[in-house]
Amino acid sequence: MYPLKFKTIFKSVVWGGEKIAPFKGVETDQHNIGESWELSGVKGNESVVAEGALAGKTITELAEEYKGQLLGEKVYAKNGTEFPLLIKFIDARDDLSIQVHPDDALAGERHNGSKGKTEMWYVVQADEKAHLMSGLTKHITPEEYAAKVEDNTITEVLHDYNVQAGDVFFLPAGRIHSIGTGCFIAEIQQTSDITYRIYDFGRVGLDGKPRELHTELSKAAIDYTVLEDYKTAYEDVKNAENEIVSCEYFTTSIYDLTEPVKAPVKANDSFLIVICVKGNGSLTDAEGNTVSLRQGETVLIPACTESVTFTPSAEGMNLITSYIR
Repeated sequence: MYPLKFKTIFKSVVWGGEKIAPFKGVETDQHNIGESWELSGVKGNESVVAEGALAGKTITELAEEYKGQLLGEKVYAKNGTEFPLLIKFIDARDDLSIQVHPDDALAGERHNGSKGKTEMWYVVQADEKAHLMSGLTKHITPEEYAAKVEDNTITEVLHDYNVQAGDVFFLPAGRIHSIGTGCFIAEIQQTSDITYRIYDFGRVGLDGKPRELHTELSKAAIDYTVLEDYKTAYEDVKNAENEIVSCEYFTTSIYDLTEPVKAPVKANDSFLIVICVKGNGSLTDAEGNTVSLRQGETVLIPACTESVTFTPSAEGMNLITSYIR
């Protein structure tokens, strides 16, 4: 197998902006593009290989054919042929709805065995007043939560962060959150499209009708634990792997590169996802397969690959990588 690129799936939404297509260097006639799905195994939205001998095959078809060679033996044993991570770019022209996602147990119970949704955000770009919300500022009960949704005061008990490029937020299932106006974000999450909408600022959807709220469903999904700070701190050492998030669903690192760096793949018994968030360059696997990398591109490295070397151009290259530990 060789490093794989996939066709982008664009999503038009009421809060979408105009940054994604230029960022990725592509043209599209879609409007209000708020999300681009870069790598997805979600049924009905499965990514398709863009080039090479496997062009035209979906990520699910590859998983069915190559199993542990593609996914990693431990990953295949746990998840079967469902690709376990969903990779997106998100461009928020307006505030997204305030929402929460159920964990595996609750999602499985309520949604026919579906997975829950733990995720993380890496802020790629941020406007001057860009902000987002994550976590509670004080303890509230489920009944108090419902009352605050009803009287439009739920934002008063949420941490609202001004953000800049490079900020990281880890969002375990159950944490209330909302991406705010001016944020351009790379999102890594479990393969799940289950979202409970808590509050939508009184706006209407693309169909002109108010979007449904899931107040009662959210009550049991919310983790009411209060933390002092919900932003993830990390070191950023040039030309080295900087681990920023590690949980049972994914381990994510950043690379700020001005020179080549080699990363293991096969030793982790997992595929490796590589997302270029700035600059350009290339990657080369141990078998000598080389693919170009430019800002906005995502590449999947099969688990059977011994290692991969990232080589930046003269201007440098920033990468996010993710695998399952």
